[in-house]
Amino acid sequence: MNKDIPKYIITFIITALLFITAFYLSNYFNNKKTADIKATADKISIDLLSSETQFDILKQSSCNQLDGSILADELDALGDKLNYMESQVGSTNSEVIQLKKYYSILQIKDYLLMSNYGKECHTKSVSIVYFYTNDCQDCKNQGYVLTYLRDTYPGLRTYSFDYNLNLSALETLISLYKVPNKMPAFLINNKLYNGFMSTEDIEKIIKPLLPPTATTTATTTKVK
Repeated sequence: MNKDIPKYIITFIITALLFITAFYLSNYFNNKKTADIKATADKISIDLLSSETQFDILKQSSCNQLDGSILADELDALGDKLNYMESQVGSTNSEVIQLKKYYSILQIKDYLLMSNYGKECHTKSVSIVYFYTNDCQDCKNQGYVLTYLRDTYPGLRTYSFDYNLNLSALETLISLYKVPNKMPAFLINNKLYNGFMSTEDIEKIIKPLLPPTATTTATTTKVK
């Protein structure tokens, strides 16, 4: 009898156990990730329904009742959750695309609400409507710039849209402002800009438009 056979058997058993353990752990973490994403999706759906109801309430409010930043934090939180889901399962995932459509509609509603609020209540505010595509090399860095500006200037509202998202309301917005398929692209207070813009470039445009309190409270945090 070959003396090496017991060694081979032990090696085979150990290898099999390692394979089974690895398979079990991989399956466990994949299921956990799927459950986490599903829970996040359910939470976003509830938040969207709640926010849409808030829009209906806010439409009935008078100027002295309506705070211009009342939904900003909620929209930002929803955007962060959507970004998390997209990073986990990819931008082509059907559930991510559907949630991105809901979120885009919610942003358009907020944009229209705040535009009407500014006109009717004679308030001074600044909005940046940002268009990107998933294959745009400059868009990721542009997103960091806009996140910094959003966190730095309380009077600034930022909205981000996937240019290629198949959504009729978004397509109408793109058509209305004649936004070309050259990313990144911006509407800063309804004026169109194309190409990557640094923090300093955008600050030169928005600072004269913002109310004094929105610029004096700005921090000096740098973009990471």
